[in-house]
Amino acid sequence: MELDPSAFVADPELVALLEKKATLLDCASDRVLFLQGDPPVGLYLLRSGTARLKMESTDGTPIVSITVSAGSLLGLPGLLANQPFTLAAIAEKGAVVGFIPRDEFTTLMQNEPMMALKMLAVLAAEVRSARRAIS
Repeated sequence: MELDPSAFVADPELVALLEKKATLLDCASDRVLFLQGDPPVGLYLLRSGTARLKMESTDGTPIVSITVSAGSLLGLPGLLANQPFTLAAIAEKGAVVGFIPRDEFTTLMQNEPMMALKMLAVLAAEVRSARRAIS
């Protein structure tokens, strides 16, 4: 399945707002941000560099493997739905990743209606990309 990496990239205005709230994570070497099946604990913002997104079937067969770039929001569907992550995300060496914990993310969504709409636009792009990949 071939997903469109640009589907994960947020509007620059949204990225700027999230950058102000995010805590930076050390990615001096490859860093697992979350694994497929992990519970969502927050939102990851790829500020620079790249990250790999991977999905495997229950028997370990690779289904999806793509590389995403700066501005990508990682973990958004799981966080919004409060469901386990359906992909694994690994930030590659040298990447700069911001992390916003679930409670801060929820507060932002409640207090910034325009941000919530921009988040939905990213989510919609991810859905479109998945639908195109399976058609």
